[in-house]
Amino acid sequence: MEYTIEKARINNVPQIHKLVNHFASNGKMLARSLSEIYENIRDYFVILDKDRVVACVALHISWDDLAEVKSLAVTEEHQKQGVGEKLVEACLNEATELGIPTVFCLTYVPDFFVKCGFEMVDKRELPHKIWGECYRCPKFPDCDESALIYHIKKNK
Repeated sequence: MEYTIEKARINNVPQIHKLVNHFASNGKMLARSLSEIYENIRDYFVILDKDRVVACVALHISWDDLAEVKSLAVTEEHQKQGVGEKLVEACLNEATELGIPTVFCLTYVPDFFVKCGFEMVDKRELPHKIWGECYRCPKFPDCDESALIYHIKKNK
């Protein structure tokens, strides 16, 4: 598939919401509300097939030295084609451009992020400021996601 990664637009929000929550309903990622996606639309990248969102990811800035890759979702028919890796690369490139040295993720698929150059860490090593939205999670405080971190200066 030929694809172009682009910044998400407002009209992509309903499809991003549907895609992310499709995987969330299967326990593969955390659900996102429509309002949360609208409020953070500038964080998102999408890949479109015509007008259909077939993949998305967000780079959310947590602090001056830390950002999070989140809401990475790729439709089943577009998986195993390098789409997810390209989206993560877009996030890491944006973090580099912004001067953010460290990117982390919380995920149920740590092996994928290890392939992208992330390293497993203990969640307790992450700064407390990253837990701001966790209190809304139904699994809080018993988070079962794996934490991984990517150091831009070391890897780029």
